[in-house]
Amino acid sequence: MRETLVLTKRAVVEGARAPEALFPVLFIPLFFFVVNVGQASKIFSRGTPFLQGQNYAAFSLPVALLTAASFATASLFLVEEIEGGYFDKLRATPITRSSIVLGRMFSELVKNVIVTTVIVLVSMLFGVRLASGFGGYLLIAVIAASWSMLFAGFMQLIALKTRSAAATNSASFIFFPLLFLTPNFVPRDQLTRPMEIAASFNPVTYVMEAMRSLILAGFEWDVIGKCFIVLVVGTALALALNVRAINKYD
Repeated sequence: MRETLVLTKRAVVEGARAPEALFPVLFIPLFFFVVNVGQASKIFSRGTPFLQGQNYAAFSLPVALLTAASFATASLFLVEEIEGGYFDKLRATPITRSSIVLGRMFSELVKNVIVTTVIVLVSMLFGVRLASGFGGYLLIAVIAASWSMLFAGFMQLIALKTRSAAATNSASFIFFPLLFLTPNFVPRDQLTRPMEIAASFNPVTYVMEAMRSLILAGFEWDVIGKCFIVLVVGTALALALNVRAINKYD
């Protein structure tokens, strides 16, 4: 555990030295949030049943949070380490392979907690109120940060396999098809049947619906439970695949 914390601190400091990397992480999700609210707020007024008395900004907030959580800058720093030779030195040290992987994944978690807090505060300027209160905010931060870890894990896997910053950066765009195959504009039961089936098989759907329930309804533990199953299984799989990739790394 100590090794993981040391590597996490190093990765956090590394990210803090490149604050410009935070600009797209904040700007792009907030841009689409404002655009979506501006386009759909008159269509879906407060009287719309699925908004449960809130405005459309509250329904759209999870999309912004998930978009922000899917900028895995840690994987690009990993490519720099590979290209510079530091990664080979790190592998030669007597530390567990899981520590190497978790160090960067935890650094994404730290970054995302900050980003999530900023986006939630901005959303309140649009009239968003969390039905679950401060406890709900904490749970939303945990969910978003956990997704950022999961996503960073798979991006690190791509970095280890390709060892290319361009390939790793391009692979991050796989999130956008996954995002649009979710109930991001309307609830799942209002999608067409083919889209509803696709959304039901999409793990991002369950993460989004858990955040949305905390914002609109409160603590719906069955919805939250499905989300955490996705996060735990996905993170464990990402960790296992990363450790295997490092062990087979030549």
